[in-house]
Amino acid sequence: MENRDLANEEGRPASEPVPSRRRMLALGAAGVSAALTIRPAFAQTAVSVMNCEIPVPDLGAAGQYIDKRGRLVPPGTKGAYPGAPRPFTGEEVKRAFHGQSLPGTSYNQSQAYLQYIRRLQAGQSGFTCFASIQMPR
Repeated sequence: MENRDLANEEGRPASEPVPSRRRMLALGAAGVSAALTIRPAFAQTAVSVMNCEIPVPDLGAAGQYIDKRGRLVPPGTKGAYPGAPRPFTGEEVKRAFHGQSLPGTSYNQSQAYLQYIRRLQAGQSGFTCFASIQMPR
């Protein structure tokens, strides 16, 4: 019988070196260190996403109203709402997507603003914040 056909008590071939206790502890410590280093980064990212801001409408469309489909319309358009007096935070928008109204808005106004936010495209203020909210964690 050859050496490689023999197995030690753990089921490894006899020719395979057994890792030392020190080596195993070092590998475990490295894994814990990596986890402790990565977790704060995820937490910081989550906090920054919840504090980012989405103006409704963006600065380039200031003064425009938002209709119920989330489209920009001229001021005074019947059934449309003036822009929000302040930007909404990512946390506020996320809660609104889960059924709450945006702060300081009626239900219908909130729905119009959410439609506007859903229609944001790259390059518009608030798009990156909105995209970050949509990413699963």
